[in-house]
Amino acid sequence: MTNHYLAYLYRLQYIERWSLMRSTTPENVAEHSYHVALIAHALGSIAREIFKRDVNPDEAVTYALFHDATEVFTGDIPTPVKHHNPQILANFREIEALAAERLLATVPDELQETYRPLLDRKPVNPDLEKILKAADLLDAYLKCISEISAGNREFATARRQSEEKLRNLNMPEVEWFLQHLAPSFERTIDELSEDEQRNK
Repeated sequence: MTNHYLAYLYRLQYIERWSLMRSTTPENVAEHSYHVALIAHALGSIAREIFKRDVNPDEAVTYALFHDATEVFTGDIPTPVKHHNPQILANFREIEALAAERLLATVPDELQETYRPLLDRKPVNPDLEKILKAADLLDAYLKCISEISAGNREFATARRQSEEKLRNLNMPEVEWFLQHLAPSFERTIDELSEDEQRNK
C-alpha cells in the first residue's frame, strides 16, 4: 500500500499566505512552517538557557514543522476571516480536526502514533504549546517588519496588532527575542554586514 502523507505535506509549498494583503514578497505555508520552526527553536533555547525553564528546543522544532500541516486540505484562512466571530472560529477548528484525521489516515499504520500528536498539535508540555503560539505570532510580526521595511504600508496595522498580541503573552523569552533578535529584520543586507564589521 502506498502512503501519501509526505506527498501531501510537500504540497504546502503551493498554499499561499497573506491572501488578502498586497505583499512585496509572496510567502507559502511551507516557508512559514520552516520559519516558525527556526523561531520555536530560538525561543525554546532562550527559555532553557537564559530563563532556566524545562523546555526542549528540538521538540519545539518538530511540533512547529507540523503546526499548519492540515492547511494542505483547508488552505490558509486569513486571520481577519478566521477570527471574525466565535462561530466562524469554532467551525474552522472543527474543519481543522477533520483535516488532521484525513491526513493522519495517509500515514503508514506503524507510524500513526508518532504523528498523531504532531497533527493534532497537542504538546504534553504546556510551556511548549505557548512557545509554538509565540513562534507563529513572531513569524507574522517579522513578515510585517520585512514588508514595511520594503516600503509596503499594507502591513502597518498587522504589525501593530501582532506586537500587541506578543506583548500580551507575557513571555520573557519573547521579550528577549524582540529586544535582541527582531531588530535585525529591519536592516538591509549591507547594514547587517556593516554591523558585523563593526563588531569584529
